[in-house]
Amino acid sequence: MFFRRICRRRSSRIIAASSLFVLAACSETPTAADALPTSPATGVVAVAADAEPAQSFEQWQAAFRAHALQSGIRTEVFDSAFTGVSPDPSVITADRSQPEFTRPVWEYLDSAISPIRVRKGQALLTQYADVLQRIEQRYGVDREALVAVWGMESSFGQFQGDKSVIRSLATLGYEGRRPGFAQEQLVAALQILQNGDIDPAHMLGSWAGAMGQTQFIPTTYNAHAVDFDGDGRRDIWNSAVDALASTAQYLQASGWQHGQPWGLEVQVPSGFDYAQADGSLRKPIAEWLAQGVKLAPGTSLPPTLGQAQANLLLPAGYRGPAFLVLDNFRAILRYNNSSSYALGVGLLSQRFEGGGFVQGSWPKDDLPLSRSERIELQTLLSAAQYDAGTPDGIIGSNTRKAIRAAQQARGWPADGYPTHKLLESLRGM
Repeated sequence: MFFRRICRRRSSRIIAASSLFVLAACSETPTAADALPTSPATGVVAVAADAEPAQSFEQWQAAFRAHALQSGIRTEVFDSAFTGVSPDPSVITADRSQPEFTRPVWEYLDSAISPIRVRKGQALLTQYADVLQRIEQRYGVDREALVAVWGMESSFGQFQGDKSVIRSLATLGYEGRRPGFAQEQLVAALQILQNGDIDPAHMLGSWAGAMGQTQFIPTTYNAHAVDFDGDGRRDIWNSAVDALASTAQYLQASGWQHGQPWGLEVQVPSGFDYAQADGSLRKPIAEWLAQGVKLAPGTSLPPTLGQAQANLLLPAGYRGPAFLVLDNFRAILRYNNSSSYALGVGLLSQRFEGGGFVQGSWPKDDLPLSRSERIELQTLLSAAQYDAGTPDGIIGSNTRKAIRAAQQARGWPADGYPTHKLLESLRGM
């Protein structure tokens, strides 16, 4: 689910760590090409992104084997899992590829909430109604959300990935960009094999190691996977029941509030201080409404939600639709840390019941910046004394803060959204 979360991302995973939502953070500690530090956990050399490995795969495997056995993996489990394993070049290609262009959020949502996916999800809600009711009662996670995640992650189990999880993670641990993270996941994958939930030949997933019908990475699996069908195995590959219940357990642990909406579409008044559209700024819905924010036509606020904490989300900047998003949206972000993904899950869950249509207009005349343009924007912002952090093409909190400062200096709505207009203005300086 969430390697996108290494970050699939979906974006999948999209994006993606997380696609983890991504379930795990997609953090990366840079390594100096001339230092090649060793991991304190494994004694294995960490390889810089574009460097040749400083040791052979056999040497790396021997060092990692010692670490795995010290971590409690039995000798026969390790040796069986690594029989015939060699680095997978396609995994390294995927790990190091950085797409130049990002799909606009409106195109992403059109694909995520396709009529085919909606109809299939509706049929599965009926087919699994009894099971979903029991899962809902046990974990307090709304069934429509579970089926939406299922659809977003693997198209309801149809596309789970066909790569050996052991081989993929071994490749990433040996010469990937995040060797420490990959090695942690690899130990967790070996623990799954040792527990008997699956065998190496059938432990398949994405290039990043995300597994099963709802794409868990191994550490998330170990923490949250459950045997809900009672066959003695936590089988998220072949048992939709186990996959759905495991997802429910994860969302429950992430703070899901049963019966609450993920968010509400709203309309923002003219003259509004768009700098408040910051994921770190949460306040009661009643306070947002008191500032002139209005619910979209046809939307009503349950009396119990007035004091619910929400933040304002502008997925395409101030010119696009606006949403007040609540705890359940944040829980979905724990699954895959992408606002587009979380919007897709939320809207798809509503579409199953005939809702989930966005009323605001998307600014389709302003396509997202490419990766090289985002890097240029960050570089120019910092050069103009707006500290955007490392120019890596990722629009995180530091970059958004810098964008807001630059927008405020120009008297523009300070929504923190990267645009071609701002890039051109900075180029002119």
